[in-house]
Amino acid sequence: MNDIDATQPAAADADVTDPDGADVADMDGADMDGADMDGGDIYGFWATCRRHDPVMAIEGLGRDMWMLTRFADIDEILRDADRFPSRINADTMGPVMGTVILAMDGEEHRRHRNLVARAFRPSALVRWEDELIAPTINRLIDDIAGRGRSDLVADVTSRYPVQVIAGVLGVLTDDYELFQRWGLEISKGPEDYDVSKAASRAMREYLTPLVEHRKAHPTNDLVSDIVTAEIDGERLSDEHIYGFLRLLLPAGAETTFRALGNCLLALLTQPPVLARVTDDRSLLDAVIEETLRWETSVTMVNRETACPVELAGVTVPAGASVVCATGSANHDETRYDNPEVWDLERPPAAHLAFGTGHHQCLGMHLARLELRVGLTALLDRLPGLRLDPSAGPVHVEGLAFRSPPRLCVLFDT
Repeated sequence: MNDIDATQPAAADADVTDPDGADVADMDGADMDGADMDGGDIYGFWATCRRHDPVMAIEGLGRDMWMLTRFADIDEILRDADRFPSRINADTMGPVMGTVILAMDGEEHRRHRNLVARAFRPSALVRWEDELIAPTINRLIDDIAGRGRSDLVADVTSRYPVQVIAGVLGVLTDDYELFQRWGLEISKGPEDYDVSKAASRAMREYLTPLVEHRKAHPTNDLVSDIVTAEIDGERLSDEHIYGFLRLLLPAGAETTFRALGNCLLALLTQPPVLARVTDDRSLLDAVIEETLRWETSVTMVNRETACPVELAGVTVPAGASVVCATGSANHDETRYDNPEVWDLERPPAAHLAFGTGHHQCLGMHLARLELRVGLTALLDRLPGLRLDPSAGPVHVEGLAFRSPPRLCVLFDT
């Protein structure tokens, strides 16, 4: 979920699309040393870029575009909104989401971010854990606990975060399948405007009666917080309200479900580590942080240059699209030893799964909470959890979004 911009697992100000709707696999010069840009060996491709072309020009997409792959460069960009503003996200996601916080900077961003930050205050997280998050994951486990086998992606991980965010918004969790589909379709953004715009319209039509009711009869849910919030003494316009809500759904659901699948895959493919964590739940925080670094569920965020800038000895012109490969940054050899390896004993070092700077993911605490509660419940209630050997090997897949497509498991009943 970073601001939730990047989402990185979470919800609220999220750069979660391929920049400019580009299929990165089609970028000129992308097939470097045989790297598979379709995601199978994306980290191998990025490793080559970090060594030989860390500020890589991408041609053939109709505008100046550059991809950054080193941690230090990306960290600098995400912390410097003056030289690297977020306005470009209005071009890519604005046609789908409307007026969104991920395209704001400066005072405008600060004021709108503070509105959403209030909704993710610590007291709300405590209440959500007891009233929403734990009941949601346990309800899903109830459906599979007696079977002895499951595809955890189909049965649990893909359903859990979207039901949580639906509950946070105050909508019927029975309609979570609609929200799940809309979230996936909205996230396509400029890659397929016909699909993403249709999903955006459908979501707004669904939410309109709820929004209008909350304006007149606010409760203690997130929609009420947003529709009653004021900036300079005035409530938000409908355009801003629906922009917030369209961001919260894909950022708060898709990225977290992918992160949970990545956590489970890391544990299931290392049974001795899984046994340790099952016996000592204090290790879960390390499991979560190492997984967020190792397999960042959203691997790229987008900025543009406000002026000519020099990065790693390369001059990038003003007005260029700058693609920050945060997934690559989290595998930078100058920052992490053996970065391709998932290592529970890795010394703590900040990662960019939630971005950094003023667009850092607002929902990161909710995401971590969902991951911890979800993993705890699965380990508690599915004893002997293990991969199903008859299902064949499984891997993390994807490019801009990464997670295992299935997790077929066995467990004791």
